[in-house]
Amino acid sequence: MAATSPMWVFGYGSLIWNPGFAHDARVVGFVRDYRRVFYQGSTDHRGTPQFPGRTVTLEHQPGATCWGVAYRISSEEDKQIALEYLEVREKQYDEKICVDLYTDSSPKIPAVENVMVYLATTNKESNPNYLGPAPLEEMARQIYLAEGPSGPNREYVFKLEDALNKLDVLAGVVDPHVQDLANAVREYSDTELSK
Repeated sequence: MAATSPMWVFGYGSLIWNPGFAHDARVVGFVRDYRRVFYQGSTDHRGTPQFPGRTVTLEHQPGATCWGVAYRISSEEDKQIALEYLEVREKQYDEKICVDLYTDSSPKIPAVENVMVYLATTNKESNPNYLGPAPLEEMARQIYLAEGPSGPNREYVFKLEDALNKLDVLAGVVDPHVQDLANAVREYSDTELSK
């Protein structure tokens, strides 16, 4: 029986620090022409239907890069388990696409081709929880106040900031959108506590 090719999954949010499925390799890298944005509403993990949190999705932007982690899953059983798990965990993300992953050592040639990634589209019919852009202060307030079954929304932001800082690339990865939002949430928190 011929061996099947491995499945690769790209994580750019909580999958970076908490994949939740068995994998046999982990590669730090980036995808091209997408940027990470806190535009997806979370009503099942980091918020509620009454008060959604904000989690990241990918937005197509020519010339942009988004760093994250790709996981290789080789065994058929592990692939099946991972897919079933991800379909539940990522159920609010309405699209799955395949992208190429690049690394520092192969910035021109993909290190891995056809890496699966979940993303949330702006289509309100297939993705009713899409929130879209908002002023930084407004997003910071929403994130500070939102809480869901997986914990406070602000914890998600800080864990993502920390996970990016710890990626195995020179001095970590600074994602301006994540950094600005994490700082704004900290500022909001300080303001609220000093009242």
